Amino acid sequence: MRRTDRRRRPHLPTCQRVPALSQPNALDLLSQGEVAVVGRLAQASNHAFLVTVTAGGTSLAAIYKPVSGERPLWDFPDGTLAGRETAAYLISAAGGWDVVPETVLRQGPRGVGSLQRWVGDPYADPEYVVDVVAPDAVPDGWVPVLRGEGERGDPVVVVHEDSPAVAAVAVFDAVINNSDRKGSHLVREAGGVRGFDHGVSLHVDDKLRTVLWGFAGRPLPEVELDRLRRLDEALAGTAGRSALHSELATHLTAAELDALGARVRRLLALPAYPLPGEGWPAIPWPPL
Repeated sequence: MRRTDRRRRPHLPTCQRVPALSQPNALDLLSQGEVAVVGRLAQASNHAFLVTVTAGGTSLAAIYKPVSGERPLWDFPDGTLAGRETAAYLISAAGGWDVVPETVLRQGPRGVGSLQRWVGDPYADPEYVVDVVAPDAVPDGWVPVLRGEGERGDPVVVVHEDSPAVAAVAVFDAVINNSDRKGSHLVREAGGVRGFDHGVSLHVDDKLRTVLWGFAGRPLPEVELDRLRRLDEALAGTAGRSALHSELATHLTAAELDALGARVRRLLALPAYPLPGEGWPAIPWPPL
């Protein structure tokens, strides 16, 4: 299948290489390493920078999104997107989805912001699990989501991979109430699927907007129910308090935390992939 290069590229000469390492100590490195800006991602709607993070002779590539560069939105409080990026990582790790790369909120060259390990090589084409194909060219193991027209008016269809890894992302997105799951936000890494750009998530109102509607209405598999139970327990802890709840409380309001818990319990009570809602666009634009 033809893959289109949809991930935002650094506006840099190709001779400037950045290491793209996935290591057990990535979280420590992001938290404590020295951050050096390589270049700005020119097509990003908010300020986002490709950086290197170095400590003890080890470096990795990361994306840095300072709070000072966040564009105001009508429906999300100003200055909260970097915290939501970090909260999404904490939830992904606690539930066992491992969708979001290691992410921290810390001081950087342009102030406090989210710092997230870059998935793969910043200069190599990633492998996507969402694509656009002709209606008669949907490959085996993929499902159509949206029909439309290409640049020349030819009929096309947005498709995504029908696999347990992508299905897990759909559950995770329902949990965090992801308002912007574009196809370019999902790439394959080491046999799994990684997602990024979760700044517009975790709102109190239902705002799920995604390209992964191919799973809508299906029963949740037991592995996803186990993840939901794990997250529910991690959020509650003892006497309604837990380390995860305390960490998330530094990034989210009490109402947003309550809404998160309610979404988890709703999925456990009605164990099926959600259906598109009314009164809110179900698919982000552009979808890729």
